Amino acid sequence: MGLQVTRERFDAADYERFSERLDESLGALRSLLGEPEFGQHPPSLGAELELSIVDADGRALPLNRDVLAQSLDPQLQLELDRFNLEYNLRPVDAAARPFAAMEAEMVDALAALNRICAGFDARVAAIGILPTLEPRQLEPGAMTDLPRYRALSAGLRRLRRDPFRIHIRGADTLDLAADDVTLEGATTSFQVHLRVRPQEFAAWYNAAQLTTPLALAVSANSPTLLGQRLWDETRVALFKQSIDSRPQADGAWRPPSRVSFGHGWLRRGAYELFAEAVALFPPLLPVLAEEGPAAAVDDGGVPRLEELRLHQGTVWRWNRAIYDPAGGGHLRIELRALPSGPTPIDMMASAAFHLGMIAGIADDMESLLPSFPFEYAHWNFYRAAQRGLGARLLWPRPRGVSPDERPVGELVREHLPRAAAGLERLGVDPDETERLLGIIAARVETGVTPARWQRRCLEELEPRLGRSRALREMLERYLALAETNRPVHEWGATP
Repeated sequence: MGLQVTRERFDAADYERFSERLDESLGALRSLLGEPEFGQHPPSLGAELELSIVDADGRALPLNRDVLAQSLDPQLQLELDRFNLEYNLRPVDAAARPFAAMEAEMVDALAALNRICAGFDARVAAIGILPTLEPRQLEPGAMTDLPRYRALSAGLRRLRRDPFRIHIRGADTLDLAADDVTLEGATTSFQVHLRVRPQEFAAWYNAAQLTTPLALAVSANSPTLLGQRLWDETRVALFKQSIDSRPQADGAWRPPSRVSFGHGWLRRGAYELFAEAVALFPPLLPVLAEEGPAAAVDDGGVPRLEELRLHQGTVWRWNRAIYDPAGGGHLRIELRALPSGPTPIDMMASAAFHLGMIAGIADDMESLLPSFPFEYAHWNFYRAAQRGLGARLLWPRPRGVSPDERPVGELVREHLPRAAAGLERLGVDPDETERLLGIIAARVETGVTPARWQRRCLEELEPRLGRSRALREMLERYLALAETNRPVHEWGATP
């Protein structure tokens, strides 16, 4: 999120100064993006893996500070709720075998965390939403005791002025209200970063938007919440509703949500997304840095733009533009829709499929977009989250009246060659491409995604055990199988 947040309370002058600094930062960013040499790096990848800590019975265990205190890994950090952790993988070049490198690092990191957790009779779980969660584990006391989280919560509540209301309908219906943002901690993601040259950003970002529903549908891993069977990727609905800062007054115009799939196709470049975030959303954390962005640019340096990065970190697009001053400065696309889990190899396959589709379709975006209004992509995203592999999505036709409505499995199969071509464009070794895209093909052919495995396991267990015990037993099976690092389509119904 850029700046460290050490304060929790702010006055009107803080917000005014911060807004002025955001305007200055946008000017500095525009100047920087106008320099021909800025961000001219080859593609690279990075990722963030969010995790839950669970006890021997599979229940959320609020020990993230204890685990962090015993870990010597600087890539591990705390997350919103006290049972959450985040592991930041090292960036790797996209060429050669990037996914094998990230998979190996993730396997080692999870093993190290489980060794630490064993001292507390605990484990870590990589899963979109922990199926054993109970309402009491998501009450305000669940929040990690850090100033930035308390300040973020206060900022969202200041804008909302009402409880956060959750309404999600699937096979069951969940209705509840929360006084704080701790419900957001129930959602854990596998966020993938792709470094992109500024002149290619618009095409690659639009390609990410178009293809995200396909990647999400075949990777969904969050079918339950608080004992209710909801969407295949319930995390999408929960994340949006649990931190929705918009006032709920009857008849009042509602501004855009801070959690969104976006508001239209990108026209020229990344600057539009940063400018939109500043124009549409009031600051939540008005913390100022020492550096003046304009002065840094005037001096020929690379500005850190810490206020802009902090603000951007409080606007949660599912695909987000990232500015990073490291290495002379560069831009990234942060792909936030993929869920955590179930295994490192599964997450690598999901990431490879999505990244390959982006690279493979980016050059066609200019010709595709006239036949595919953005509202179709928006609709696809939520249908994929609701129904997963059972969704029917809209897709642009190359000729004739557009769009077609087609089964998502058919679209995934059709785009596997395009994803392979995209990975080749990124320089990924062919054997790595074949291995990972083979896993995606197998999910479609077997009809087993992570969410569908959870659903089928629950259907098998619930008649004998009841819902609560069945969810605990399902998680036990899930965790045992996840340790094997075998892809989920090979799991079957029992260990």
